[in-house]
Amino acid sequence: MSAMISLFKLLFKLGIFCFLLCSAAITGAYLYFEPQLPKVETLRDIHLQTPLQIYSKDKKLIAEFGEKRRTPVRFEEIPPQFIHALTAAEDSRFFSHFGIDIKGLTRAAFQLATTGRIQSGGSTITMQVAKNFFLTRERTFTRKFMEILLALKIEQELSKEEIFSLYINKIYLGHRSYGIQAASNVYYGKNLKDLSLSQFAMIAGLPKAPSAYNPITNPSRAIERRNWILKRMHSLSFINDQELEEASNAPVTAKYHSKEIELRAFYLAEMVRKELYDIYGEELYTDGYKVYTTIQSPLQEAANNAVSNGLIAYTERHGYFGPEAQWDLKGLTEAELSQKLNKVISYGVLEPALILSISDRSATLLLKDGQKTDLTWEGLSWAKKHISVNRTGKAPQKASDVVQVGDLIRIRFKDNIAHLTQIPKVQGSLVSLAPQDGAIVSLVGGFNFTHNKFNRSTQAVRQPGSNFKPFIYAAALNKGYTPASLINDAPIVFHDKNLEGNWRPENYSRKFYGPTRLREALYKSRNLVSIRLLRSIGIDTAQDYLHLAGFDKDKLPNNLSLSLGSADVTPLQLVTGYATFANGGFKVTPYFIDRIENPNGELLFTAHPKTACKECDPEAISVDTIAPRIYDEKVVFLTYNIMQDVIRQGTGRKAQVLKRNDIAGKTGTTNDQKDAWFSGFNQDYVATAWVGFDQPTTLGRREFGGTAALPIWIDFMREALKEKPENAPIPPEGIVNVKIDPRSGKLAYPGQADAVYEYFREENVPTGYAAPTSISKSNSAEELF
Repeated sequence: MSAMISLFKLLFKLGIFCFLLCSAAITGAYLYFEPQLPKVETLRDIHLQTPLQIYSKDKKLIAEFGEKRRTPVRFEEIPPQFIHALTAAEDSRFFSHFGIDIKGLTRAAFQLATTGRIQSGGSTITMQVAKNFFLTRERTFTRKFMEILLALKIEQELSKEEIFSLYINKIYLGHRSYGIQAASNVYYGKNLKDLSLSQFAMIAGLPKAPSAYNPITNPSRAIERRNWILKRMHSLSFINDQELEEASNAPVTAKYHSKEIELRAFYLAEMVRKELYDIYGEELYTDGYKVYTTIQSPLQEAANNAVSNGLIAYTERHGYFGPEAQWDLKGLTEAELSQKLNKVISYGVLEPALILSISDRSATLLLKDGQKTDLTWEGLSWAKKHISVNRTGKAPQKASDVVQVGDLIRIRFKDNIAHLTQIPKVQGSLVSLAPQDGAIVSLVGGFNFTHNKFNRSTQAVRQPGSNFKPFIYAAALNKGYTPASLINDAPIVFHDKNLEGNWRPENYSRKFYGPTRLREALYKSRNLVSIRLLRSIGIDTAQDYLHLAGFDKDKLPNNLSLSLGSADVTPLQLVTGYATFANGGFKVTPYFIDRIENPNGELLFTAHPKTACKECDPEAISVDTIAPRIYDEKVVFLTYNIMQDVIRQGTGRKAQVLKRNDIAGKTGTTNDQKDAWFSGFNQDYVATAWVGFDQPTTLGRREFGGTAALPIWIDFMREALKEKPENAPIPPEGIVNVKIDPRSGKLAYPGQADAVYEYFREENVPTGYAAPTSISKSNSAEELF
């Protein structure tokens, strides 16, 4: 018995010695590793990688940039059932332990002793936070020991709620989703709070192995993992029997949901990304900035539709080019064809479709979703064969004149009826500003951003043609001309060293009309009058006047072709210049970023644009907020008023369909119809529409600013102005309205029946009266020139 007692004492002493030795080893290890541990308080300042999000002014999502989809949530926003599901799956004693799980660590130590490597790890949620934020993923004893020490420190300095929030917002859960809110959006297209118990358990099963237990790519293993978690929740009394049964039998409803883009404004989103990348660099894609632009979603949608419809209408006017491809349908089922068709990209309203069969005047189509529909004669009959940009073939008589079985075509639906169409080869743009401060309210840089990312609103440098004439005429008015001044519309030949050879400009009509009032010359777009005006006021004077409106003087031609719009400009530059006519003579700077916020909603930047202000009190408003006046208010009013006649009785008459008296504008067409323009406005919005080919070539017969570009502008303005009351300018002080003789521009003689009213600056009112007979012989040389 004494021997047994002695042995027991020896073992006890040996145990104490081993304990002390282990304690000393652990203490030594702690003292060795502790200086290497990162500071835990930095976790409170952690910035989780969150993508850049770009919104319209009315908070509709336009775009998201960044590799990681993440939407951080606070602990109080997490549904209790999800907390139960995740702790059941990952760390059931999370809210009671001090950072490490003794049982789990003992199991890990046994595995290390028996296999020589760590397998399960025994990690708690706190230990995973330590690993995810501070450590590598290598499976070594050193890393594991540091993980334990960090977990203990984290538990001392952070609350359980803070630790849990860090974990659920950091973890990767498959399909580019980081954090539980992003996973909820990706797998179910819902906010976390709207998920079911079954869906909570499915997401809670992902941290262990996002690829292995993914409900999209591996639904059988995902169900197995989900049901195991539900049983754990039941055993921990988190759910009852009925909840267990219902959730375990729930079908897999997960499918991939891309981030829902609420508004198509991709050209502008790319402008935002590019501008901010120059400031923030790569951090732009990870720091969770939210950018609110000046884009107004109703106006952007109107611009999208206007450009799309305008370019489709143009391409259909010029005939059918034929199918995009010809598929061999032999040996392929409709399901296989549908799967193949589903890989063809849709562009806006243009959907791909496959011709399955043809009858006399119709065809049967297969759509991307596997459904079939009929292509009737109503949707086919327009498709004359395209021969050249100027000509089309004969009208088709039957469906086989247009399509064949196996044709891959494009269709669009109008009133639920499929119509044959095609991707336009022609391009276009539309950009619209609020003229009072330069805010870009809509911008379309081409037919479709996915199809072609070149932004024609800001990058396409083209000649504006007659769209430039209002600036020349305004410069003439500023130099003393009046809307009633007569200028001779007659042939002329120039020998100009700055022009190659002799230049014989003509009007588009190839006719000449003799002495013409300045007003009529502008609204009828008479080229010879514009040239004579520029020659009279001087090229330098006109260049200076254009430079005031924001055009680069060095890029303006130094010859008389300037009067016909031979300068190179972008649509954005042109619409900015037109804003001066719309706002009373002020120069505004276009801008498209309204404000920038960080992920916490704190304001990082807000725009302070200079604003046109006709009747501002200098003492009430900071001078820094007032846009500079560059054009005389009276000259601007006269130019605006003349451009109203472009719509009332000139080249923009189609815009009368809007039935408004406050709109004004000007068409523009360049030589050989390579560019078609329309710029127009009232005091609320100014917009420029352009149509042309990226590689300049003729648009074809009868394609002018009034036929190709104006319909786009009309469609946009119809929506933009439908809620706006008429807003025409009021004649400013110093403007008078008197009757004149329409042939001479002089004051009308008493009782003259065909007299017309005309606006003048007080100092420029004609002093002589017209004679009751023809007065053309009395015109001065200056007026005729």
